[in-house]
Amino acid sequence: MPIATVNPANGETLKTYEAMGEEEIERRLQLAEATFRTYRTTSFEERARLLNRAAEVLDEAQQDIARVMTTEMGKPVKQARAEAAKCAKAMRWYAAHAEALLADEEPSQADVEDSGGTRARVLYRPLGPVLAVMPWNFPLWQVIRFAAPALMAGNVGLLKHASNVPQTALFLEDLFHQAGYTQGCFQTLLVGSGAIDDILRDERVKAATLTGSEPAGRAVASTAGDMVKKTVLELGGSDPYLVMPSADIDRAAQVAVTARVQNNGQSCIAAKRFIVHTDVYDRFAERFVAGMKALKVGDPLEEDTEVGPLSSEQGRNDVEELVDDARRSGASVLCGGERPDGPGWYYPPTVVADVTREMRIHREETFGPVATLYRAADLDEAVVIANDSPFGLSSNVWTRDEAEVDRCVRDLEAGGVFVNGMTASHPAFPFGGVKRSGYGRELSGHGIREFCNITTVWHGA
Repeated sequence: MPIATVNPANGETLKTYEAMGEEEIERRLQLAEATFRTYRTTSFEERARLLNRAAEVLDEAQQDIARVMTTEMGKPVKQARAEAAKCAKAMRWYAAHAEALLADEEPSQADVEDSGGTRARVLYRPLGPVLAVMPWNFPLWQVIRFAAPALMAGNVGLLKHASNVPQTALFLEDLFHQAGYTQGCFQTLLVGSGAIDDILRDERVKAATLTGSEPAGRAVASTAGDMVKKTVLELGGSDPYLVMPSADIDRAAQVAVTARVQNNGQSCIAAKRFIVHTDVYDRFAERFVAGMKALKVGDPLEEDTEVGPLSSEQGRNDVEELVDDARRSGASVLCGGERPDGPGWYYPPTVVADVTREMRIHREETFGPVATLYRAADLDEAVVIANDSPFGLSSNVWTRDEAEVDRCVRDLEAGGVFVNGMTASHPAFPFGGVKRSGYGRELSGHGIREFCNITTVWHGA
């Protein structure tokens, strides 16, 4: 895949870039290793100063980088600005909280004495250069939620971004340099996916984090496992959205629309499978379909656009194939489902009902504005349908019954359960999944400790 900006609204190639050669990659690896030796000794106060300054630089550039993101991958420009603001918020959060999150821990004196010692501590020390393999769908946020905690922990970052968002990737490198970080603290590697294996095998790279597809995750995890290096993987998701009779059905249907089509439906944590109790199914379906039909699809640079194009022609083809397969297998398409005429990689908001386990759309992640609708006889059946997926990223439950909430929290196979609201990420809460959605956690204290050397210090008598 070429490293290029191709506008998904019209298919026009705007900029192309040459991939970095072996000499440049080697120079940047040397720089990362050398920079880490000194950066790891900086104080939390200095790291916080730099990260807060980076947040200020991002605020100043918000309008410009939002247009770049929209041009590169198609999200509505309003959502792009919100993404930039969220990144600045996360940087400030880690600047304020990292020192406390990584504070030395002291075991109880009774345990120390039982071990035969006089004193013990547990320290969180940085690992070194961390390789981040990041996707195009949230081209700022996915990177910042790795970079902010990694830099506050004393690590340095190497970014291999998706090949269709090179301008955003270069902006990120420049962002940290403008904030005052030395050049080796955060570097963008303009390389294709074929270069990842050699970079990850390099002894100077100590760990890796990847957000992306399951095949990409398998490849990185395999190489890292061979090299005995730590990884965090956030892969696909096919999140269930359960609606029970006690819920506010109007509100549940309204939020369902946003939960499905956020980022043009290209979000791992977007709700994708809507599982509704039979007693309220018809009422929910009517309101949900009406809401999906009412969305404005169009030029993502226009302020009132709610759904823009998919990021690539292949991405649209993939979504179209899943819908067509379901239709051929007996599913009902309640709205959408037909590729529009004209330029750009647009696909309409679509609702597919009467889905069965044999359909591809039931098992595979649908990365576009397409929802599947299921009818459940009771909560037991709803939970069974929800868990009948290879993925387990997050989940949504709409009910006013606390016993039903407790049941869902206990039994849903997911890294998150969001009650009477849609899944969202926040720097204070851990984020990640189970099953084929990956492993490890990002954000919160859990995320910042993922790439630390957790060190025991013990003193004898």
